[in-house]
Amino acid sequence: MKFNHTTLDGVILVEPTVHGDDRGFFLETYHREKYTRGGIAETFVQDNHSRSKQGTLRGLHAQRNNPQGKLVRAVEGEIFDVAVDVRRGSPTFGQWVGEMLTAENFRQLYVPAGFIHGFCVVSESAQVEYKCTALYDQEDEYSVAWNDPDIGIEWPIATPLLSARDSAAKRLRELEALLPIFGAAE
Repeated sequence: MKFNHTTLDGVILVEPTVHGDDRGFFLETYHREKYTRGGIAETFVQDNHSRSKQGTLRGLHAQRNNPQGKLVRAVEGEIFDVAVDVRRGSPTFGQWVGEMLTAENFRQLYVPAGFIHGFCVVSESAQVEYKCTALYDQEDEYSVAWNDPDIGIEWPIATPLLSARDSAAKRLRELEALLPIFGAAE
């Protein structure tokens, strides 16, 4: 199992060891001790599962008072998964990383608290599972525009399918007062 640290501190691409033969495959999708040694020591309290059709973009989302770390993987299809540093005062504030997560490559992306998260579906459909370090609270959630020019994410789709909430999301600069402070306890 490999834990690849990205250019954003705390965002980790996990490449699990897959054991395959003519019957199929086996892999560990989470092992607390191994993940802790790899830099992901948080406790997960909720698992989520979504299915989306091609062109769907979900995000960019985070929670203000109860920020969630997320361990994301595609169990069917392909997604482009994105994390953006929104910690005020961070040297990488507003910077993003994106990774292709597919059912075939088995990769996972860990997005820690203090980052906004989103993904788009590039295959015909995709099912995504992710573990969260805090419970979901709809009233605590905020959204940042997927196409915020100040962030400049290079999405692999031009005209995504968005929810009404994501269509109305604001630019990062309009939400700065809501954002966590770099180095503060999260």
